[in-house]
Amino acid sequence: MSEQVQQGGEKTAERSDKPRSPRGLGRHYQRGQTWWVQYYCRGRLIRESSGSERESVAIKLLKRRLGEMGQGRLVGPDVEKTTFEELAQMLFEDYRLNGRKSLDSAERSVAHLKSFFARTRAVEITTDRISAYVALRMKVAKPATIMLELAALKRMFALGLRAGRVGHKPFFPTIEVRNTRSGFFEDADLEAVLAELPRDLRPLIEFLAWSGWRIGEARSLTWRQVDFKAGVVRLEPGTTKNDDGRTFPVGALPRLQEVLRSQREYTSALEREMGCLIPYVFHRHGKPIKSVYGAWRNACKRAGVPGRLIHDLRRTAIRRFERAGVPRSVAMKLSGHKTEAVYRRYAIVSEADLAEGVRKVAALAASPL
Repeated sequence: MSEQVQQGGEKTAERSDKPRSPRGLGRHYQRGQTWWVQYYCRGRLIRESSGSERESVAIKLLKRRLGEMGQGRLVGPDVEKTTFEELAQMLFEDYRLNGRKSLDSAERSVAHLKSFFARTRAVEITTDRISAYVALRMKVAKPATIMLELAALKRMFALGLRAGRVGHKPFFPTIEVRNTRSGFFEDADLEAVLAELPRDLRPLIEFLAWSGWRIGEARSLTWRQVDFKAGVVRLEPGTTKNDDGRTFPVGALPRLQEVLRSQREYTSALEREMGCLIPYVFHRHGKPIKSVYGAWRNACKRAGVPGRLIHDLRRTAIRRFERAGVPRSVAMKLSGHKTEAVYRRYAIVSEADLAEGVRKVAALAASPL
């Protein structure tokens, strides 16, 4: 084969019986024994090694790159090198940059994904491989958990696309989740559980049952957020799950106001005994309450309602709002729900509620017109 040596020691093929690169779109050439390709994308010159001493391999690579450009999804040499681990790091950086509160959850999801996709290039994470991952995880994990993991992977690809680190996002299979819970407490059951709880947890649980707040919101509550004079408890913007601020008028609910006043008296007495200030409303001998689930499970078991969740207290409070006729727009502000679709999942109706509704209909039917 005759060759023409160009500047830089590059050699281009001149034999007429060999395939030629499309004129004006790119070319293939030789550096030493290795064949390279060269093409332009968005005005930028890209040179890429075929990694082979065979000219045919370079020709195929160039055709593939030109085809990708024609489809608007060029996968260049840098993109092909992007790994799962690099996409995961982009996800974590995005969470930290935006101050997302669910970083721990994302890290758990990525840990499960990594057990399957570790040291895998992004271009190799195809729809088929994602489906294989789902099939494997279905044997040991719940659909809702797998859905969160796929959401993390999908976000990783979205960030990769935005940064130009991946060429396209694969199709993600849809998982149907049917895990809507309907647990709530009747008053007698709640009183039985409260009686079995240790003293440091009782005020916290009772506050949750009346306010409908999330346990993380109540656990971090400090006394500076409680205004007894105005009769309100405030959550500052950025401290809640949806970052919105919130106000609960405890002064309008004597039972809840009494819980907080009793807790204030207990805290003041403990401060005098310890000789220091206690900033938290709900605490364990002055220290933040970190774990409640062991004591909660044992209390529920002793009270005869095993298996109940602390989150059932949120449904209990919202059921009270509904039964009291509180407008949903107001109830959502009190509980911190941002969408009515999610709120409706918490608006539990019991058999007793249904019977009461029918009794009202019966009373109306019996009354003279």
